[in-house]
Amino acid sequence: MTVVDDLLAEARNATGLDDFGSDGFREGLAVYCDSAFSRAQLNEVGIMAVRANIVGSLANRLRVVDWAARHPDVADERIDAPVVVIGMFRAGTTFLSSLLDQDVRNRSLLRWEAGDSVPPPTPADFRSGPRVDAARASGDALEQLNPRMAAVHHEEANGPTECIAVMSQDFKSLSWEAITNVPAYGRWLHEVDQRSAYEYHRLVLQVLQHGGVRGRWTLKSPHHAIALDALTAVYPDARLVLLHRDPVVLCASVCSLISTLSGTFSDADHRHYIAEHWTAMLETSVNRIEAFRAAHPEHPILDVQYDDLVHKPVETIAGIYDAVGDVLADDARAAIESFVGANARGKHGEHRYRLDDFGLNEAALSERFAEYVERYDIPRERS
Repeated sequence: MTVVDDLLAEARNATGLDDFGSDGFREGLAVYCDSAFSRAQLNEVGIMAVRANIVGSLANRLRVVDWAARHPDVADERIDAPVVVIGMFRAGTTFLSSLLDQDVRNRSLLRWEAGDSVPPPTPADFRSGPRVDAARASGDALEQLNPRMAAVHHEEANGPTECIAVMSQDFKSLSWEAITNVPAYGRWLHEVDQRSAYEYHRLVLQVLQHGGVRGRWTLKSPHHAIALDALTAVYPDARLVLLHRDPVVLCASVCSLISTLSGTFSDADHRHYIAEHWTAMLETSVNRIEAFRAAHPEHPILDVQYDDLVHKPVETIAGIYDAVGDVLADDARAAIESFVGANARGKHGEHRYRLDDFGLNEAALSERFAEYVERYDIPRERS
């Protein structure tokens, strides 16, 4: 029995189910397992954690497919004109999605439900309950294992999360690259047709709102930047929002994030690979977005500056609403103002990062991204 067979069997045994739905996930699962268990230099904690993550992803997939099969009316659930924040990396997407989540008319993908989707939440247990508590305990355990995690990237169990938390269940997701350094999987991911991941993503959203918690979906992930054709094929009426931030700062921040995440599960020094791969990932994201814009003028992208989001958060959200043909209501405005006041930057600790830690050169990065910075008039954050 191969590692893949073993993991599939574990998921079946954990759920008592055996229908994974479309086979589109299997190639990614095989490529990832080969990359992670043979080449990522995982430590003992990493091997256990990655296996558990894979089995958990497969188990949730089994439950989602089963729920949809037993409830045919799931197919009638509409996902209309979602607001999708498509990046950039470390450019404030978490903050932006949290602000959008303050409007009760919006429907965020919450961290707990992304990995524990069945039964779908009801209005009574959407933000609290045993499953939320379990997700919170899991996050707390990870932050205890690696205390830097809270400062680098903290998500509340009942708060918004990234779409990659769902797409990972189709094994086409940057989340797998974020926790393990897997060059072969990364190369595969950049070339494969990612439509099946978005089709599965849509199915999960349909299942999640089947319990009665509906609204305009507000979604986010920098992953979308590398797969906009697939995203818009599945969500043709998506309203796309692109965050811009000084790319030199982004490079340093994303390298620190990945180093923190993958460093929990490997004792090897991957800094050279992280610096090379994730700065290239940022460049690829920029290039793919530009190519998409040129090829698909029918899918406009709203540009938002990180500097505006940080210093004028309410006005920035109001501008996004205006762009999608909506108006920010007074109660939502008040809720956003309250959230901003209660969540000052650094609440969970200060995230410090330096280019030197990864052998990166500020001048070289500035030149590499100069055209992008000039095109969007991105404010410089460095002295």
